[in-house]
Amino acid sequence: MKNLLPYLLLILFFGCKNDPKKEEPDNDTDSIEEITDSLKVSDKNLENQQQTLILKRKELLEKTDSRAEMENLLISKSFKKQGDHYLLDFKYPYLNEKIKPQFENFNEYISKYYLDAKGVEKQILEEKRLCDSLGIPKQNELRKVDYKIYNLNDRLISVLFYKENHYTGAAHAAYTFETMNFDLERAVFMNYEDFFNNGSEEELREILNTLLKEKINSGEMYYDCWAISADDFFDAKNNFVINDDVVEFYFDDCVICPSYTGTYSIQIPMEMLMPVLRKYKKNPLIG
Repeated sequence: MKNLLPYLLLILFFGCKNDPKKEEPDNDTDSIEEITDSLKVSDKNLENQQQTLILKRKELLEKTDSRAEMENLLISKSFKKQGDHYLLDFKYPYLNEKIKPQFENFNEYISKYYLDAKGVEKQILEEKRLCDSLGIPKQNELRKVDYKIYNLNDRLISVLFYKENHYTGAAHAAYTFETMNFDLERAVFMNYEDFFNNGSEEELREILNTLLKEKINSGEMYYDCWAISADDFFDAKNNFVINDDVVEFYFDDCVICPSYTGTYSIQIPMEMLMPVLRKYKKNPLIG
């Protein structure tokens, strides 16, 4: 019996060494492969988001407008200022007062509200960040403003100001928008109620959401976007330009789509707006 004991111990030793429950290297390999695959997917998503972001901004920046057709009426100007907390780089239009002295109304408005460096500095220090951008304003926050301008039958001009906001600590710039519609014949500014019926906001919002839903369903780069809320539309109801036979509403970054995809604006064909258009002679959209 004593002679068999060493052989029994050897059998038990090799049995434990080959026990499949104790073989863990394969599991570790699988875990490494899973982590690697996960990182690859994340990198690919990031790359796709970067590409759609580039396309989204390219579409905005390369939109054609009526600037070339308005060379006699339009005077393009620029303004740069370095402040304690910001750098401003603005491009903006003036109207030729030699054609009509009343265009002074337009030029005064631009000077008062768009070239107010102190007001911009206050806005930069107090503003809410777009798209959940992190950080607080520091030195050299950059604000670039450029514009598109449209001419409707030499009767109305629509100006789109798009502001490129470079936040401290943010990976990409975010865009905000402001528009103005100016009646060339009467030399006065026009707002939502001059074009659309009073109390028509909800009906027009439904038109916008219908068009947005169609774009989402068709897959035209509108995935991940969402419906326009009543509050968001109320805030942006005067943010539209008129170009030929469409009215185009603009929304700040991350209002209707995330920053990396979708669109900044929705175009409404004129025929869809007939139920909400204000019927009076001074409305440039009528007749």
